[in-house]
Amino acid sequence: MASRLALGMGPNPSQASSPESPPHQGGVGAISGMKAGVSDHKGSSDEECGRSLPFRPGEAAPRRERGARGNPWVNGPLIAVSLAFILIMLIAPLAVVLVEAFSAGVSVYLDAVSDEYALRALVLTLKAASLAIAVNTLFGLTAAWAVTRYAFKGKSLLITVIDIPFSVSPVIAGLIFILTFGRMSWLHPWLDAFGISIVFDTPGIILATIFVTMPFVARELIPTLEARGTDEEQAAALMGAGFLTIFRRVTLPHIRWALIYGVILCSARALGEFGAVSVVSGRLRGKTNTLPLHVEILYNEYKFTAAFAVASLLATAALFILAARVAVEWRSRRAGGEDSGHVR
Repeated sequence: MASRLALGMGPNPSQASSPESPPHQGGVGAISGMKAGVSDHKGSSDEECGRSLPFRPGEAAPRRERGARGNPWVNGPLIAVSLAFILIMLIAPLAVVLVEAFSAGVSVYLDAVSDEYALRALVLTLKAASLAIAVNTLFGLTAAWAVTRYAFKGKSLLITVIDIPFSVSPVIAGLIFILTFGRMSWLHPWLDAFGISIVFDTPGIILATIFVTMPFVARELIPTLEARGTDEEQAAALMGAGFLTIFRRVTLPHIRWALIYGVILCSARALGEFGAVSVVSGRLRGKTNTLPLHVEILYNEYKFTAAFAVASLLATAALFILAARVAVEWRSRRAGGEDSGHVR
């Protein structure tokens, strides 16, 4: 009662109406009475529920088969449309590329993919893609760490800048580099004085590839780091661990699958880039031609078999990248998704 008076609730009515109850047992008696009332009410309510519900309390509710499986009149057309779209837009073109590549025989195929210009285009494509992956992996790690671990002015601006390549056309990106490093730019006299060539040369191709693939790693890591929080990292810092130790032994194990997933997406985009590279390369055969540009040149010259043969290299690389992506998703699900963020 003292506690109730202290809280401004007044005396308990049950205690006031029964003076023979010992003062020190009033709370216990009230609680016992409440438990008895609850048990009596529970018994009656259970009986009522048993009469009104299709199953008795305590028993497992019957599974709703139609809700679990869905309406077959709706699921069937949806699945059929999805499969038809995949067949028409993905599987059929891929099959056409592979069939046309070997339509003139294996020897013609080998001659086309071992041509000097094709090999140079392959080397340039791999070089540009490798450098773009390395640069964007480093950028993605640093940008994601800065966005998720620090509060600073311009954070929203940084996130917006990371997403610019998603909203800008690759052709416009190529024009940006021409206007920035071309002969009409204010940087050209300085670059020419030092003998630096960017536009219509390999550096321009690498810069364009880096630009169009910039968001992929960062956009995979930012949600993962936000979901992980900083508790473990702060605990490691309190125990005396340095930054590199915290990153290597605490942070990296939790984000490794998101990092790998971002690198895979970056690789796929870099190998198949056409728009920005076609603008800044100049399409110099044997010098600034990547594989996608080489395919276009062969097709425009009516060398269809050779064009499909070289295109099959890109299709094969896409299949390997797709297999790696599926493997990463399967591995992240198997690990319980604890360190993979939204890669599921």
